[in-house]
Amino acid sequence: MSGGPDRRVIAVVVGVQLAISLGFWAVMAHVAVHLRDDLGLLAGTISLVLGLRPALQYVLYLPVGAVIGPLGAARGGVLACALRAVGFALLGLAEGTAGLVAAAVLLGVGGSLFHAAAQTLLAGVAPELRARGFAAYTIVGQVAAVAGPPAGLLLLGGGFGLLSGVAAGAWALAAMLFLLLRDPPGERATSPAGLAGLAGLGGRMARSVSAVLADRPFLRFSVTIAPFSLMVTQVMTFVPLTGAGAGGTTLYLSVLAAVASAVQPWCARERRGEDPRVLVAGMVCAGTGYLVLAVAPDGTPGTAVLVVSAVLAGLANGFNQASLFQLLVLRAPDRLFGAYFGVLYFTAGLVTLAGGYAVGRLFDAGPWGGPVALVALFAVALLSAAAAWRTAPRRPAPAPAARRKRSAMTSS
Repeated sequence: MSGGPDRRVIAVVVGVQLAISLGFWAVMAHVAVHLRDDLGLLAGTISLVLGLRPALQYVLYLPVGAVIGPLGAARGGVLACALRAVGFALLGLAEGTAGLVAAAVLLGVGGSLFHAAAQTLLAGVAPELRARGFAAYTIVGQVAAVAGPPAGLLLLGGGFGLLSGVAAGAWALAAMLFLLLRDPPGERATSPAGLAGLAGLGGRMARSVSAVLADRPFLRFSVTIAPFSLMVTQVMTFVPLTGAGAGGTTLYLSVLAAVASAVQPWCARERRGEDPRVLVAGMVCAGTGYLVLAVAPDGTPGTAVLVVSAVLAGLANGFNQASLFQLLVLRAPDRLFGAYFGVLYFTAGLVTLAGGYAVGRLFDAGPWGGPVALVALFAVALLSAAAAWRTAPRRPAPAPAARRKRSAMTSS
């Protein structure tokens, strides 16, 4: 790609991120309170329903990541936004568990398509624009995440159905923005239509996944870092279960987003996210944020506790997003970014589903259950950080000849 098309791709993806993040965070900051207070669900059921969306989303990254290349990232983005628009509309209308599960499934499928499509588009731009493009994509999303929860709190006065309807409209707008992009012919499926086309697409998926599964060091890294999703995506479920309330949750998520946005330029500069220490620091911050909530006086976090925990969670979110993207680009061969992305997030999805349900059950177990669950999250984060330090991809060291040449240039 040349600079002009690359900048167009970045502009569209950043614009899409702005629209969808406003809608997403406006709803997700308040959905746990809606399920508990309006629909009367227990904490275990809330954790299962809300955990199903990211878990399914991450599990589906495996087939979706493998198929996004032959399908076309831009077309995948249009489909993703349409599915999520329907999912948010259904979330506002659902009054029982069946409807909520259906909404979670649509949101999960749409989310897997969206993130695989957006990050594949960004991974395909020129190297000198890639890290900054991803940083802009993440910063805009986090800025929208700051504004989304307060906006959702205002719209909540008209009912949760109105709030979900506005979010559905934001995703519909995002689908139209994706239509501004066209996939390069070489990145689309060229198989004939019908069963032959599906067979060709299936064959490409199988070959892509097989190539990733043969990369044993990357598989070890995927397993060790898998808890990152549980740590950074489930705060919107776990924080309300501590008794923070709608106002406290809004404050928490807004501070989290602001901090995550602030660290992105630092991570993008000179591709610092490629340094495994950034990823390890993110996991340690994520675990420590939960530990701060666990030791809150009287078991209910006050404003100071929420702010400290949110700052740590924001650092974790910002570090982990940038580092995982840059490490994936560093490790994945050309044309296989989607497949590598899919395997990593598939593994994380399994951990999110099992871990989210276990944490929810602990919150239902009694007054001691919540602190125990939060301390357990802290322990899991530390173990994951220690293991990921050993398995993270690293940029190869310069060849001996190159090192000698640099040394001679320095001494001259």
